[in-house]
Amino acid sequence: MRIGVISDTHGLLRPEALKALQGAEHILHAGDVGGPTILDALRAIAPVTAIRGNIDEDGPCNHLPPTELVALDGRSIFMLHDVKRLDLNPEAADIAAVVFGHSHEPLVEWRRGVLFLNPGSAGPRRFELPVTIAWLNVEADKLSARIVHLEI
Repeated sequence: MRIGVISDTHGLLRPEALKALQGAEHILHAGDVGGPTILDALRAIAPVTAIRGNIDEDGPCNHLPPTELVALDGRSIFMLHDVKRLDLNPEAADIAAVVFGHSHEPLVEWRRGVLFLNPGSAGPRRFELPVTIAWLNVEADKLSARIVHLEI
């Protein structure tokens, strides 16, 4: 299963991000959405699971949950915006991947058999950080992820 992963749009959904997410079977938005039109545009591509980020707490996306546990292709994926607030042991909980955002820094890292994935930020550029999304490939026997740098 091919899953598009996006975060920290902050109300800006770039055409480059929409183009890069074409072909996704599901999309995960790891928070700081910025507005419901972002999710509507993503839903035009594939089903979306989204969580609330810190900028969404007082805005039009405050109804989104702060965390989500989603099962895709038989694998459990835990979503939260700020990985520093992770208050469970994903390995003990049989979670295959932890998807997060907040830092705007893309990351693909394995920790004790669990994939930690931050797609970076696809919204407004922050400092000198790249504008990115990620792909998460889920198969019954393995996970893989890669960061995609958007040409803007």
